Amino acid sequence: MAELNKEYITRMDDVLALYEKPFQEKEPVVCMDEKPVVLHADVRPPRPMRPRKVARRDCEYHRRGTVNAFCGVEPKAGRHFTKVTPNRSAPQFADYLLEIVAAYPDADTIHLVMDNLSSHNRKALVERFGEKIGSLLWERFTVHYTPKHGSWLNQAEILLEC
Repeated sequence: MAELNKEYITRMDDVLALYEKPFQEKEPVVCMDEKPVVLHADVRPPRPMRPRKVARRDCEYHRRGTVNAFCGVEPKAGRHFTKVTPNRSAPQFADYLLEIVAAYPDADTIHLVMDNLSSHNRKALVERFGEKIGSLLWERFTVHYTPKHGSWLNQAEILLEC
C-alpha cells in the first residue's frame, strides 16, 4: 500500500512541477484526454428563436451511435487540438499524436500529460507507423502520466467535463 501511495505522490508531484514551469516555446506542455460522445438526432425539428422567445428543442431524440473525441490543450499558449474518431483504439491514438508532433516542428520535446490507458504508449506508434518512424515520433515526447485516480490533474480532462 505504501508503494502505491509513493507512486501516486511521485506522479502527482511530476505533473504539478511541470505546470509550474514558465512557458517555453521549445518545450510545450500538451495535456490530452479522450471522451466517448453519444450522437443524437432530433425526432422533431427544433423551433427557431423568435423575438422575445428562445429557441426550443424537444428532449426526445434518436440515438445515432457513438464516436470518440480526443482533446489536447496547451494551457499556457491557449492552443487546442481536437480530433473526432470512430473509437479510441491504438491506431487512432497514434494518428492523433502524429498531428500533435506536426503542430510543433521546432520543439526540442513535447511534454505530454495523459492518463495511463493501455493504448497510451510507444507500442501504439510502432504498430501504426513501423519501428523506425514510430520510435522517432515517440521520442519527440516527454510523457507525464497522471496517477491512477488522479486524472483530475490533467487539464484536458477538466476541459472535457465542461
